[in-house]
Amino acid sequence: MRENSESSVACHHRVGFLGLLVTLGIVFGDIGTSPLYVMKAILHTGETINESTILGALSCIIWTLTLQTTIKYVCVALRADNNGEGGILALYALLRKMKRKWIYLLAIIGASTLLADGIITPAITVTTAIEGLESISPHLPVIPITLGIITIIFFVQRFGTESIGKSFGVFMLIWFLLLGVMGAFSITSYPLILKAFNPYYAIVLLSQSPEWFLILGAVFLCTTGAEALYSDLGHCGRKNITISWLFVKAMLILNYLGQGAWVLNHIQTASSVNPFFSIMPQSMLIFAIIMATGAAIVASQALISGTFSILSEAMNLHFWPRMRIKHPTHVKGQLYIPVINLAMYIGVVLIILLFRDSSHMEAAYGLAITITMLMTTLLLGFYLRTKGVARIFILLFMGAYCVIEGIFLAANLSKFLAGGWCTMLIGGILFLMMYVWVHAIKIRRHYISTKPLDDYYQIISNIKADESIPKYASNLVYVNHADKEGAVDDKLLYSIINKQPKRADHYWLINLEFADTPDTLEYSCETLVPDTLYSITMRIGFRIEPRVSLYLRQVIEDLVASRKVDLRSTYPSLRKNGISGDFRFIIIHRVYYPESSDNRQQNLLMSLYALIGKIGIDEPKALGLDTSMVVVERVPLIINQHNDNIKRIVQMEEEK
Repeated sequence: MRENSESSVACHHRVGFLGLLVTLGIVFGDIGTSPLYVMKAILHTGETINESTILGALSCIIWTLTLQTTIKYVCVALRADNNGEGGILALYALLRKMKRKWIYLLAIIGASTLLADGIITPAITVTTAIEGLESISPHLPVIPITLGIITIIFFVQRFGTESIGKSFGVFMLIWFLLLGVMGAFSITSYPLILKAFNPYYAIVLLSQSPEWFLILGAVFLCTTGAEALYSDLGHCGRKNITISWLFVKAMLILNYLGQGAWVLNHIQTASSVNPFFSIMPQSMLIFAIIMATGAAIVASQALISGTFSILSEAMNLHFWPRMRIKHPTHVKGQLYIPVINLAMYIGVVLIILLFRDSSHMEAAYGLAITITMLMTTLLLGFYLRTKGVARIFILLFMGAYCVIEGIFLAANLSKFLAGGWCTMLIGGILFLMMYVWVHAIKIRRHYISTKPLDDYYQIISNIKADESIPKYASNLVYVNHADKEGAVDDKLLYSIINKQPKRADHYWLINLEFADTPDTLEYSCETLVPDTLYSITMRIGFRIEPRVSLYLRQVIEDLVASRKVDLRSTYPSLRKNGISGDFRFIIIHRVYYPESSDNRQQNLLMSLYALIGKIGIDEPKALGLDTSMVVVERVPLIINQHNDNIKRIVQMEEEK
């Protein structure tokens, strides 16, 4: 039982023009739209606009792209892959067996802030693009147009984006060429802008400007898409991303320099317009706005798809409740989570209505993703240690990037009251939900009592042979939640033996193991009692959606083909016609009652767990079971065994 990669995915990993083109469309939408608002944000910091300021800001942009995106993510992070997959959760999956049990906190902090950033990105990119229309007609209704585009983006998710996704690469190639050509053309009007490559100007600006914190907060927006670049490693492959980045970085820098040149030629009016659209010839303005809107849509699509993928991974890592996942197309990895799509849509709409224009949104943008990058740095440090990298290199790497990202974090915190609180609030809520979910599952597992399965082989065999017990099903399937090998959940035994003894021809125990690798899908089967009791262990990668019914069918077909089991019905009328027996799944669902524990903190945690669980789906659906064949047996989750003994009152007869 293995899942093979689609040929199209393999094609995307192959280095060539097609692979590079697809990479442009999938990976660089977020970072590729940053020229729409970065320079505008710098001009709105309140710093005096002059050559020193612009050269210093551009130097900060160039070296931020070099240090953050090129060195940290392209040169280091892309090599920290989990069987070809990237992203903070894939990185955590490689490390979760480390002795440092608290390391999961880094993962859920990073994931929650990354998801929060995914809500602000569609709002700011689409709004900024549509605001370009104001240079043509100042009275155009920007907000309604933006909301209309956002609505369409989220509405089409349910149908999948396979058809339009194929054109994203071509579109983004044209977009980046537009950025580079227009930037290069503008540079010719002020060639001295090329001095910005010298880091001296960045150092001077940061050491002398009283607004350096605000400037750094704006500069950081140029690299917010770097984390998405790492997350998309599995879609395109390291070599394609690395080669594509050389082209993308060159085009971005040319555009930033071109905007800087225009600003220095129009110092008096620069702060009142968006330099991105100002460097465009008037005859190309409509085309530029259309391209900017399209690029914003590509970036939004990438963030939405990335959010679905992150939450899908979080479900298998037990960070998030199981939710209904749809596969709108046959493309491997393309997901659609209706509840999350609706929640994101509402969030984006509220942000647009709250902040009204992109200038105000810039204050909310960047703070959350800074925290994600810092968490990735810490996890990369642990990863490098597992690979035997020299300690001195690890210390230098972590020290340098903790300082760099710490400074960026402090700079972005200066925007907290102006709008940063919004994404931090969203990220905080998501973190709380993940934290509660992780700890509640630990509590549930801790209080699951188990028993040695081999002690009950004979009893189960006797139940099968006892014809005085009505047959419950031909094949009875249980999901065994015991973590220890050879052990079984005691409530499972109670269900078979004590609670309406269940006679069956075959008993199947399913053990689910979620692997640290992304695409693992395999099983092992052990015959515990010949022709009676079987144990199947399914190992499922953290990117694979569990479909236990489907997997069990494949396992059974393998066993029947190898003549290890006879599934023909024991009813003579059915057996002589070769008809197989029926299957019935039993799910043991533990219900937590607050009165079972005296621990108030634990009660609060489990109450929040139950509340969060309402956004998810029940266990049969979460495991991909055919619900028509499932029986759910509810049992209490016992936390404390109270020792209060009730006394018997014995009435004595009076002696006559």
